[in-house]
This record gives sequence, structure tokens and C-alpha cells, in this order.
Amino acid sequence: MKIFVSYSRRDACGKGQFIYPLSVAVDSSNKVYVGDRENHRIQKFFSNGTYITAWSFRETNGTLMDPLGIAVNSSGIVYVADYTNDRVIIFSGNGTFLKLLGSKGIGDGQFSQPQGIAIDSAGNVYVADSGNSRIQKFDSNGEFLMKYGTKGNADGQFDGPQAVALDSDDNVYVADSGNSHIQKFDSNGNFITMWGSPGSSKGQFNLPQGVAIDSRGRVYVADRNNDRVQVFIPTIKS
Repeated sequence: MKIFVSYSRRDACGKGQFIYPLSVAVDSSNKVYVGDRENHRIQKFFSNGTYITAWSFRETNGTLMDPLGIAVNSSGIVYVADYTNDRVIIFSGNGTFLKLLGSKGIGDGQFSQPQGIAIDSAGNVYVADSGNSRIQKFDSNGEFLMKYGTKGNADGQFDGPQAVALDSDDNVYVADSGNSHIQKFDSNGNFITMWGSPGSSKGQFNLPQGVAIDSRGRVYVADRNNDRVQVFIPTIKS
């Protein structure tokens, strides 16, 4: 595949430079947002790689530490998984702080090491609450709606889920990293199916860490420790 644009070099803290970037999102006008993990900030670019701005966050109780998930809704609101601080921070598209969501804990709306974030067609926000081995769902204002999943390896259970994505029907796909599974749910958290097992053969995984769905429903999985991406075609029911 031809490289269209490269967004700068690594191991630096200047404008448009990164240290260990781990998450990326694109808004409705094709602006690109990067979670610059070890610089503890978000950087924003035009689609051609031209730098726009960057922001971090500091307040009495801490700073933005290790942004491991990022998503942008249709209104340009940016949701960031503040992994080390066990919360989600909500910003405007230009980096203005809007709201803190959650705190460390196991209660409704609390987090332990949140990572992946995804947004459905209604603007609801899904967070892979990795340390609590569950998915939490919030409305666009950050109000808690529901949670599902417990620690385990049965249908609908997780071991450190790291990524979440939605298809055009708002079905939810979870990279169940510790179990080496991909699990699929409807928008209400009802289990639909699961595939994968630990290993290096086709259809197996070793720490799947990213998942995305294209417009045709194909599922792309970043199979981290197998150093590959696997693509799966949805099953068509007759």
C-alpha cells in the first residue's frame, strides 16, 4: 500500500512530534486526532498531516496521563481515555476542557485502566474498562447508561478488553485481549457471537489490541503479539 502522508518522527516532544502514539481518531471533517501517549497530550492535524494544535490537561487532582483511547462524535466532541488516572476526559474539538467522566473504582461509571472508546450513531459512548473487564456505556453527556461483562472466559465475559468498535448497525465488537477473542454484542449489551482462541494460526490471536469495522462489515483486528492484522468477513444469514 502506498503511504499517503507520514505525521512526523518519533521520540520528540515538539509540535507534530510523538513519543509512543497509541490511538487515533478522525472527525467528520477529516481532522485527525492522535493520542500522544508518553507526551501525555492530544495532537490535532489536517488530513494531509499539517499540524493544527495540541493540548494536555492539568488540574488539582492530576494531569492527563497515558491517553490510550480517543473518539470524536459527530459534533466534534473529543473523548479521551485517561488510562493512568482511571477516567475519561471530554474536550471540544479545539482542546477546551468540558468534563471529567469517572474515577477509579468498580462502581457504575467508575474505571480501572480505561482504554478503547467508540461512539454509536446516537452519540452514545462505549468504553473498554480494561482493569474491570467490562464495557461501560454512557450517553453523549457522559451520563452512565449500562455496563456488561465480568472477568472470565465464557460468552460475554472478558479478561482485560483493550479495544471496542461499532458497525453500521451499532453492534459492538470487543477485542477481549487477555482471552484472545473477539466478541460481538448488540447495542443493549446482549451477546451475539465470539471467535478466536490463543495461538498463531489463522483466526487465532495473541493479545488482540485493536479492532475496526469497515462499511461492508469486515472486521479488522490488530493481532499484536503475532505481528499481523487479520480481516474477517461477516457471516451472511440466509
